[in-house]
Amino acid sequence: MQESVKTIRLWQMIYLGKGASVIRQLIHAIISIALRLFFRRIEVVNVERVPDSGPLIFVLNHPNGLVDPALVFVSLPRRVSFLAKSTLYDNLIGAFLLRTFEILPVYRRIDAGAKLESNLSTFDNCFELLRRGRCIAIFPEGISHDEPQLQKMKTGAARIALGAVSDPAVPVNRLKIVPVGLYYTSKTSFRSEALIRYGEIFDVEPIELDASGEPPRDAVVELTAKIERSLRDVTLNLETNTDLDAVVRAEALFSSVFENLIFKRTLTQTVSKLQDLAAKYALLEKNDPQKMLELNAKVTRYENDLKASGITTESLSVLQHPTWYVFRYLVLRIIFLIVLAPLAVLGAIIHSPAYVFSNLMGRIFKTHDTDVAGSSSAIIAALALMPLTWSIVASIFWCYLSWETGLISIPVTILCGYIALRSSETLVDMRVWLRSGWLLFRQRALFLRLLVQRESLQKEIGGLTEK
Repeated sequence: MQESVKTIRLWQMIYLGKGASVIRQLIHAIISIALRLFFRRIEVVNVERVPDSGPLIFVLNHPNGLVDPALVFVSLPRRVSFLAKSTLYDNLIGAFLLRTFEILPVYRRIDAGAKLESNLSTFDNCFELLRRGRCIAIFPEGISHDEPQLQKMKTGAARIALGAVSDPAVPVNRLKIVPVGLYYTSKTSFRSEALIRYGEIFDVEPIELDASGEPPRDAVVELTAKIERSLRDVTLNLETNTDLDAVVRAEALFSSVFENLIFKRTLTQTVSKLQDLAAKYALLEKNDPQKMLELNAKVTRYENDLKASGITTESLSVLQHPTWYVFRYLVLRIIFLIVLAPLAVLGAIIHSPAYVFSNLMGRIFKTHDTDVAGSSSAIIAALALMPLTWSIVASIFWCYLSWETGLISIPVTILCGYIALRSSETLVDMRVWLRSGWLLFRQRALFLRLLVQRESLQKEIGGLTEK
């Protein structure tokens, strides 16, 4: 089936918060801005599959802490209530935000002091929301993690779904489950990329509950397995991080410029290629492990040749584009940088303390309880530090000039920060482009040899995996 791919814009994310309370709209806008600044690109696939009405249960993989529900929350045109671990309610601010967005607590065995019997109340709240035609979202893995594959599925999602449609008193009609796969080029790097991929939706059929009003174990296990299969279709899964590294290195030989979005394939295409290579590499390693080792060795030698020559894969890719296009790109970007340089420098100086400290928080607080926090800590720190930076600048202008100047300085400071951000990305892109042209001019024969070597490796990988 043809997939619909969209790059979601900031205004679209904010617009999806319409119709809620003023407080909820404000928080929605703040979360949208924070995510859009942290991620260079947020790509959404097949969101049109999601029905406009009717009860739904979204099931998601969980690689990146609080960022995972936040991304779905700001990109989905439906009002959704997430199930989250109960320990997030332990502080007043967290409890306020969770109640504002109707997030339901889940009491897990791995959390100290968890009252497991309280999950019955959470299940009842889920049933009530679904009866009203609302949506709930669950992470069936039960934990945020750094593993390269899905973890063992918990049965909560299946129990809620079967209990809702099979309730003899007030059954939920036409309940559907929507698998959602989340992928990040880097979970902790500022200005990385994120993919939200909606999979094939399927119905939940009612069954006969047992004497205690619970769905039979066999039915729960069967539906849980179906949920896992649907999630595997929209996620990347490998046995080990070594396998993941091998597949990513192989995919890099097929992809275009990684650091330059102008010519990069969609993130959806990249993940689809990774999924395809992962499946074929697994078969190759099983059927001919020696051939697999030889292939990895060739890729490593090629990467070492690139490194020794001072040439990058990005350099090779850039020069495959027409010369006039490259030249026009460089000229326009140089003009952009020169004209906006004063504002960019000012924005970089003002925001650098908050940027450095936010990254530091992300490195220090890598986990929350037993869960991997991913980029959650860095984004939460930025949500506090960036407005604080703007307030400090406004206060300085207010004290030394006037209150009017102080107020005007806030949007100007924000604009300078955004210009600094875009200018730094443009400089990174141009560095690749300029280095490519210079190396081609100085070492044309070496350049062409490495380009031919890469094409040969592409054909060999393609041929082996097809076999």
